[in-house]
Amino acid sequence: MAGVDLTTVDGFDVLTVQAVLTETGVDMTPWRTSKHFASWLSLCPENAKTGGKIIKRGTKPNANRAALALRLAARSLHHSDSALGAFYRRMCSKLGKPQAVTATAHKLARIIYAMLKSKQPYQDPGADHLEAQVQERKVKQLQRQAKELGYELMPVAA
Repeated sequence: MAGVDLTTVDGFDVLTVQAVLTETGVDMTPWRTSKHFASWLSLCPENAKTGGKIIKRGTKPNANRAALALRLAARSLHHSDSALGAFYRRMCSKLGKPQAVTATAHKLARIIYAMLKSKQPYQDPGADHLEAQVQERKVKQLQRQAKELGYELMPVAA
């Protein structure tokens, strides 16, 4: 009905997809970008600023059933051996569980938007691909920091 099978995304089952599609529909034209879609679902941070200082931050309270379904789907990724599962676990260690659930639900909303907009299936790169990207970023960061301090970083031969 939607043109793509949304249940191929890890964490989604038929009831989750049904809950999201009943709230949003399959037409993504009301939202210009995936960021607008995630904001409509109240999965984006909102910073209340005054005088350039952030006085309150967090997500807006909402009663959107689609956002609730995405949060539940995000929570179910804890033991998943996929890129989304690895993302959730990394965010848990970095931010804590509540913020990790929101961040992963935001990512799931962007995936749904892209799938429904382009009618292309989701290709999971796998947890190993994500871990390799994270390690590559860490190595580049360490090399940059060593260069700033006047050192050169060289790998140890295995």
